[in-house]
Amino acid sequence: MTQQGRRHPEYQYLDLLADILERGDKRGDRTGVGTLALFGTTMRFDLSDGTVPILTTKRVFWKTAVKEMLWFLTGQTNLRSLLLENVRIWTDWPLDKYRRATGEDISQDAFEKRILDDEDFARQWGELGPIYGKQWRRWLGADGREYDQIAEVVRQLRETPTSRRILFHAWNVPDLAAMALPPCHMVYQYNVTSDGRLNCMMMQRSVDSCAGLPFNVVGTAALQFMLAQQAGLTPGELIWAGGDTHIYLNHVEQAREQISRTPRPFPTMRLARRPDSIDDYRIEDFIVENYDPHPAIALPIAV
Repeated sequence: MTQQGRRHPEYQYLDLLADILERGDKRGDRTGVGTLALFGTTMRFDLSDGTVPILTTKRVFWKTAVKEMLWFLTGQTNLRSLLLENVRIWTDWPLDKYRRATGEDISQDAFEKRILDDEDFARQWGELGPIYGKQWRRWLGADGREYDQIAEVVRQLRETPTSRRILFHAWNVPDLAAMALPPCHMVYQYNVTSDGRLNCMMMQRSVDSCAGLPFNVVGTAALQFMLAQQAGLTPGELIWAGGDTHIYLNHVEQAREQISRTPRPFPTMRLARRPDSIDDYRIEDFIVENYDPHPAIALPIAV
């Protein structure tokens, strides 16, 4: 199937999965599950016509991905604020920490309920450490000052759009040990073309290709739409670059199933309003139309 008169761009992702399955280095990993991995991979998606790379060969819960991005933009780092939005994708790490520390074999549902019902419990066991939001909005410098990298990106896009220094990142070396999970999607760099298109290149050091990557691309696209709107630009190209790009060994059959499916046309995304600042977007502002995916594929998460 083609989209916009060319090979469907989702084949970049399906080809990536196939390439990992065929050529991936079989390796042990931190989780103990094991992976097939390639190093140094790329994909490119054109957002200029409003289409967004929300995969169609399986259902991607795009609202969850956008809610996660909006949560990062708040600078918050406690699981409770995310669970209040019914987003459960970060629970595994504090839940694992709680089980190891207490020996209590609590279920995920019961743990999340305690986080929601008991603010003291949430403060103790729901904290994820200085992860993305902290680094993006409140990076603590050696001078003792906090730096808002996102606000600076917006300022640069408006005032110095030809700069080659419009970027932000989350790999704050002194804070890594205190994070529930060191940042996977590490660096976002932006480029403004002479005709007013905003391009983004996102570099991801570690890529769970089946579970994480589809969400990461959606979140990156949503942020690109927000930044473009705030700066009076139009979305251009999204370039994704992966470091250790892997398929967990317990995802191999699911990857093969997805590769066997034929992509359908990508949906479109638009913003329903223009908020006063990057801090004022809500999930209701994101309108996705004509999304007709194949069924979801269940995947276990390696912690």
